[in-house]
Amino acid sequence: MSKRICRAAVVHRFGGPETIEVADCGMPQIKNSNQVLVRNHASGINPVDTYIRAGQYAKLPTLPYSPGKDGAGIVELVGDAVRNVKAGDRVWYGMESGSAGEYNVVNRPFPLPDGVSYSEGASLGVPYMTAYRALFHLAGAKTGDVILVHGASGGVGSALMQLAAWRNIEAVGTAGSKNGLQYLKRLGAKHVYNHSETGYVAKMKDDYPGGFNYIFEMAAHTNLNTDLGLLAPRGKVAVIGNRSETTINARQLMVTEGAVFGVALGMSTEAELADFGHNIVNFLKETEHRPIINKEYSLEQLGQAHKDIMENSGAKGNLVVKID
Repeated sequence: MSKRICRAAVVHRFGGPETIEVADCGMPQIKNSNQVLVRNHASGINPVDTYIRAGQYAKLPTLPYSPGKDGAGIVELVGDAVRNVKAGDRVWYGMESGSAGEYNVVNRPFPLPDGVSYSEGASLGVPYMTAYRALFHLAGAKTGDVILVHGASGGVGSALMQLAAWRNIEAVGTAGSKNGLQYLKRLGAKHVYNHSETGYVAKMKDDYPGGFNYIFEMAAHTNLNTDLGLLAPRGKVAVIGNRSETTINARQLMVTEGAVFGVALGMSTEAELADFGHNIVNFLKETEHRPIINKEYSLEQLGQAHKDIMENSGAKGNLVVKID
């Protein structure tokens, strides 16, 4: 096994997308009985991948490293203690490391249901686990609640819309273009608003005078103060994305007895991640909802994918590297 070679994306120094190279590497090795070796067919792209590559993340890998946290493929080798999958099974995984390569050692594989493609499976990890943690684990949203996904057309936003529909939670979404609004309607949004248009907040207040039980915010640096004025009594804002400091009028929190909390998938325990994955598999089996693929790249185009995910505002769905 140690003499086998596989192709993988490799980063030797932190910096821009140009630091990503594709090289022949040694085959990854299972190190304990709970791991599996996966032959990857797709690798998901997430904003966090770009932060790590740039060296702008709290916990950085040892150089050199292979990027990518999410993937999907076929199990090639199984540790002795693994019971939920076997060699030859189709699987997906998330919050691991090194998915941007032909092979990867995985700690938490989940079955990939029939009818779900490898590209769709590679889009489940960070986006859907983040959405599940925010919506159910932290917020505790339930049937009868009304939620706003402020910036709903990206990977996490789309996942929030679909998971809410799964549990019969009324979901309202915003996007920055007409195409984005049409996309959100296909995801099951009750109402949609164009956040690039003047007056969209007033329209939301007119349509939802009682406010929102939960607001899931993708750009808190721009929208947090606005969100506070849209909360229902004792409503909460979940901050999922933020790029700079912002100013708020905290009196708005006093009016509704509202609250703001952060969402960080990296704070999840191993047991929580396993639970999120198990429930996401059930979601896939019980609904026809699937991750929406915006664009697919080759392994050699990974650097371009890193540029696109940060520069393409109003993106709809997920970016994926195909590794076939």
